[in-house]
Amino acid sequence: MPAFAASSAIPSPAAPRVPDTLQQRIAACTACHGAHGEGSPGSGFFPRLAGKPAGYLVRQLQDFQNGLRKYAPMEYTVRGLDPAYLREIAEYFSTQQVPYARSPLPAVSAATLQRGAQLVSTGDPARGIPACERCHGSQLTGVEPDIPGLVGLPYDYISAQLGAWRTRTRGTVAPDCMAEVAGRLSETDITAVAAWLAGRELPADMHAQPAGSVQPPLHCGVLAGNGAGT
Repeated sequence: MPAFAASSAIPSPAAPRVPDTLQQRIAACTACHGAHGEGSPGSGFFPRLAGKPAGYLVRQLQDFQNGLRKYAPMEYTVRGLDPAYLREIAEYFSTQQVPYARSPLPAVSAATLQRGAQLVSTGDPARGIPACERCHGSQLTGVEPDIPGLVGLPYDYISAQLGAWRTRTRGTVAPDCMAEVAGRLSETDITAVAAWLAGRELPADMHAQPAGSVQPPLHCGVLAGNGAGT
């Protein structure tokens, strides 16, 4: 018998069985966002998922599916996932409680930080810019079930996302109140807000505020089903 025929008769070893667990199925998520969704504060590129409201996380996954948020690896990862699976992923990360790690901050002037503090706490009424606190909560830790926290996020991530909304390269269901607000911010405003938020001391309680504890000043499509937004 030819040597190649003899070798073809040797059975190949069975492929190892992959465990069907949620941790295994979200390996594509944790490879970038961390085992518990803690993010990558060192790079400032992959945001924290842990502890964010589940409704917000579901919406972001849906926005990637629907082309409203643009990032090819995320769009590919969630393309074929059904709504129940998206909810399962979101619920998992929303319940994770892991310590926050601070990210590098840029060197900005005291005047820039003062401007950031103003926009976050009181906004700029003359330009129709509401305070961040009006939607994201008095401690900026978010509001259940759909509004994310802002404190603890890296400067680079905050700046990039505000810039994406301002240029309409990131969006969500209409009316898109974040695009409306970001469109009224200047580039220096975005730097100021991102720097102030990234450097803010973290509150003792980082949990999102209860549902209904804020009344957003703008009508937001993502909140329409929860009786929020005016």
